[in-house]
Amino acid sequence: MIDIKEIMSMLPHRYPFLLVDRVIELEEGKRAVGIKNVTINEPFFQGHFPGNPIMPGVLIIEAMAQVSGVLAYKSGVQGKNTIFLSIEKAKFRKPVLPGDQLRLEIETLRGRQTIWRFAGKAYVGDTLVAESEFTAMVTDREI
Repeated sequence: MIDIKEIMSMLPHRYPFLLVDRVIELEEGKRAVGIKNVTINEPFFQGHFPGNPIMPGVLIIEAMAQVSGVLAYKSGVQGKNTIFLSIEKAKFRKPVLPGDQLRLEIETLRGRQTIWRFAGKAYVGDTLVAESEFTAMVTDREI
């Protein structure tokens, strides 16, 4: 298991934009499973939507991308950042609410030195809530 301190050593994201709490499974170069505990304290719930808080779909995809960043890092891309190039086939199936725990399952479709392609699925319990394919570019930490 990869805890939050180790995740923070791999990713440049910080509160309020660090959207993965731990990684519970990782097969270098192949797949990873991360966890995001969704709480009412998330700053985006103040405006999305007052009285009916729903986690924005783009942030669910961002959480998947952060897990893929950990996967890339552990697969040999240490000391670099992974930056979105494209998002395809995004589907949002059910709302994610305060109190939910997102399980973010990431699979590497293609991993090369500078360009990586991933497929991600987000679950609450056994229910698929979102999915997407996305491409990331590996860059130096300082752009």
